[in-house]
Amino acid sequence: MKRNMLHRLVAMAAAGTMLMSVAACGSSSDDNAATSNSSDTSLISVNNSEPQNGLIPSDTNEMGGGRVIRYLFEGLVSFDAKGKQHLEVAESITPNEDATKYTIKLKKGWKFTNGEAVTAHSFADTWSFAANVKNAQKTSSRFSTIKGYDELQNPNVDPKATLSGLSTPDDYTLVVELNKPDSVFPTKLAHQSMFPLPSVAFKDIKKFGQAPIGNGPYKFKSWSHDKNIIIVPNKDYKGSRKVSNNGIEYRVYTNEDSAYSDVLSGNLDVMDQIPQSAVKTFRQDSSVIAYSQAGSSFQSFVIPERLEHFGNDEEGQLRRQAISMAINRDQIVKKVYNNTKTPATDFTSPLVPEYVKKLEKNGDNLKYNASKAKELWKKANAIKPWSGNFRIAYNADGGHKEWVDAVCNQIKNTLDIDAAGEPYATFSDVRNQVTNRTIKTAFRAGWMLDYPSAEDYLNPLYASSSADGHGSNDGDYKSAEFDKLLNAALAQTDVKKRTEDFTKAQEVLAKDLPVIPLWNDNVAAASATNVKNVSFDYTNLPTYNPITLCRLVCAVSLPFGN
Repeated sequence: MKRNMLHRLVAMAAAGTMLMSVAACGSSSDDNAATSNSSDTSLISVNNSEPQNGLIPSDTNEMGGGRVIRYLFEGLVSFDAKGKQHLEVAESITPNEDATKYTIKLKKGWKFTNGEAVTAHSFADTWSFAANVKNAQKTSSRFSTIKGYDELQNPNVDPKATLSGLSTPDDYTLVVELNKPDSVFPTKLAHQSMFPLPSVAFKDIKKFGQAPIGNGPYKFKSWSHDKNIIIVPNKDYKGSRKVSNNGIEYRVYTNEDSAYSDVLSGNLDVMDQIPQSAVKTFRQDSSVIAYSQAGSSFQSFVIPERLEHFGNDEEGQLRRQAISMAINRDQIVKKVYNNTKTPATDFTSPLVPEYVKKLEKNGDNLKYNASKAKELWKKANAIKPWSGNFRIAYNADGGHKEWVDAVCNQIKNTLDIDAAGEPYATFSDVRNQVTNRTIKTAFRAGWMLDYPSAEDYLNPLYASSSADGHGSNDGDYKSAEFDKLLNAALAQTDVKKRTEDFTKAQEVLAKDLPVIPLWNDNVAAASATNVKNVSFDYTNLPTYNPITLCRLVCAVSLPFGN
C-alpha cells in the first residue's frame, strides 16, 4: 500500500469512519503453491485443490470444485451457517399429502450473470440434463426419485430426453412429481446438483465448465489450472448470502504444510484444514487465528466389493468386520490428531438431528476389539484362505499419510497380514481411478455435508441408485434391505419415525460395512491475523460472504464495519 494512502487511512481512523475491507495478502512465494496472477490484493486468498472436472454443479462430487461452485450458483433454497433454511429463488414449496408431488413457485427478478432470467425452465432443463445418462453427470442419482429417471438411464435414450416428472405450467412455476414419497425433498433442494444453469451451458457443457455463468453471490473471473480460481462479487445477486468483500482467490496447493506456512507468514488468508504437523500447536500459535469446533465431515475408506476376498458374501462381510474392529480409532484421534476429530459411532455426524451415538444392532463393529477381529478373520480364512496384501490408496497432497500408516499398522499387527498405504500424487489421480473403477485397492473417502440431514450421508453414498457411476456410491454397494429402510425413512413425514427408519438403515450398513467409518473431522482451521469475521458452517467450511480483511487499517485501530 502506498504511503499517501496510509496517511489518508490514518486520517479516516481519527474521524471514526467505518470501512469495509481494504487490503489482503500478497501471493504465495512457495513453489508448491499457486502464485496469484491477480493484481487485486483485496481478494481473500484461501486454500484449495485442483478441481477434478469443470465447474459444473451436477458433475462435481469433490471439494476442489465444490468449494467454488457453492458460491457461483444459488438454488431454490439455502442453509445458513447455523443450519436454518432460507428460500432463495423459490418463493414457496408446497407438498401434497404423501410427499410425492411438490409445487414450487419461483421469485421473479433473478438473473444469471449473462443477463438471462432464472425461470422454472432453468431448473427443469438443468435437472433433466443431469439425470440423462448420455450426459454422464456424477451426481445424476440425486434425481432418482423424480418420475422418468429410470427411463433416462436407458443407454439408448435420446440425449435430449427429459424427466417426465417435471412440468412448468408457467415461467415461474415448477411442478415436481416423484416416483416414491420423499419428505426430505425440500431439504435436498439445497444440493449443488440442483442449481440452475443458463441455456448457453447446454450448447457446450465442457466449455461452460471452464468459465461458468451462475446466479450466486459471486461470479466467475478466471481459472489458471493448477494455480488458482478467482471469483468476484455478483452485484445483481438477490439472495440472502450477502457479500462484504472484494472476492476470493482459491489457490491450489499440493502440500498442506506449504499452505499453512503461507498462513503463518501472512501470504494466505484462510486455511480450512490444519495439516497433521501443526494440529498440536496451531491453537497456541500467535501468528494465526485458530478455529476449533464440532464438525460434520465424514472420513472412511472404501473396500469395493469387486476386490477378491471382499465380495457381498459371508467371507467379505467377515473380513470387513474384522478390519473395522482392528482399528483403534480413539488412539489415532488422540495421538495423530490431538483430538481434532471425533471417532465415528455411525455413518453420519453429530451435526445432523438423526445422529446415533451408539447403534444398538451391529454398532460394536465400529469399535476396537482386537481379539474379536482375529476371530472373524480366522472364520473368513476357513471359507477361503487369505492371499495377497491389503492396501489403502490415498492422495499424498491431502495430508493423509499419517492416519493411513497408523490404520494399516494396526490392521497389520492385529490380523498378521501385509497392510500398507498406497499413495497417489494428487487428489485427481486417485479420484480418476475411483471414478473409472480401475482402482484395485481400498481407498480413502471423505464426505462433506451438503445439507443438515442424515439423508445426505446415506442416500448418495450407499443407495443402489447411486452405484455404478450414477452418484457417490464408489464401492458400488447394493443392498435391497438397506434401500427398503432408506425409502421407508424418506416416506415418513413424522420426524421421530423417520429417524427410527434411518437408524435401522444404518444398522444394516454397520453389518455390511461398504465403507469402514473412521471419524468426523472437527473444524480445525486458521486464518491470518488480519482476517476478520471468519465463521464456519455445518459443512466445516468457512462462510466467506462476511469475511473481510483489515491489514494496515487494523494497525491504526480503524473502526471496522460490515
